[in-house]
Amino acid sequence: MAAKTSRQPRSRDGRMSLGAHLVELRKRLFIAALGLLVGMIAGFVISDFVLSALTQPIAELAAQQGREASLNFTDVSSAFDLRIQIAFTVGVVISSPVWLYQIFAFVMPGLKKNEKRFALGFVLAAVPLFLAGCVAGWMVLPHMVTLLTGFAPEGTTALLTARAYYDFVLKLVLAIGVAFVLPVFLVILNFAGVLSAVTILKSWRIAILAITLFTAIATPAADVMSMFLLAIPMLVLYFGAAGIAFLHDRRKRRSAERLDLELAV
Repeated sequence: MAAKTSRQPRSRDGRMSLGAHLVELRKRLFIAALGLLVGMIAGFVISDFVLSALTQPIAELAAQQGREASLNFTDVSSAFDLRIQIAFTVGVVISSPVWLYQIFAFVMPGLKKNEKRFALGFVLAAVPLFLAGCVAGWMVLPHMVTLLTGFAPEGTTALLTARAYYDFVLKLVLAIGVAFVLPVFLVILNFAGVLSAVTILKSWRIAILAITLFTAIATPAADVMSMFLLAIPMLVLYFGAAGIAFLHDRRKRRSAERLDLELAV
């Protein structure tokens, strides 16, 4: 019997059917889930180290404000639940090269053949940007913990619930990590012909407003310095994506003009 091919059936113009798209999506999701599972196992192994790092801002809070501060587990299973949450978060970060590639590989069939050579470059750009965003969120975390708990009256004790505290850290770190990757998807949509550079540039006011609101939510309103330190690289990435899209559109337009001249001759 002939060996089965893994390639999905396509029409004469090279397009995949809806069923083929669904099969491809299932395959990409399975690979991404497998990578996440492996990352979660590694995350569970190093959960002690991560938990120690998480409690460090609380120790600094106690030293700076001169009062008691501790991380509390309010029920029997909360310690185990927290370790599972840590394993999941670490798994997302560790497996980011896998699931980011799977996302791009699913979108990639929409690109032309001469544009697919940029696929590896986009994935290599998305992974460090995601990790850089996670690092930025982690660096802002201690300042936010100190600032937000500083509103409590003097003489009180900061008893932080482990689950609520970790949810706060998780939302901050992953949200900023994803935000740093969004410019890469703008470039992908431009290469796929969905967005033009002009459209991206025309939306600069909306982008600045969205980034400002995001950083205002991710960092306390009173901590203006952290807000700007977070907003500046996001704005640079946005306009950098617009610049790459502009160069691509110009090259694409010149190629079309050259082809029209050749056909005219």
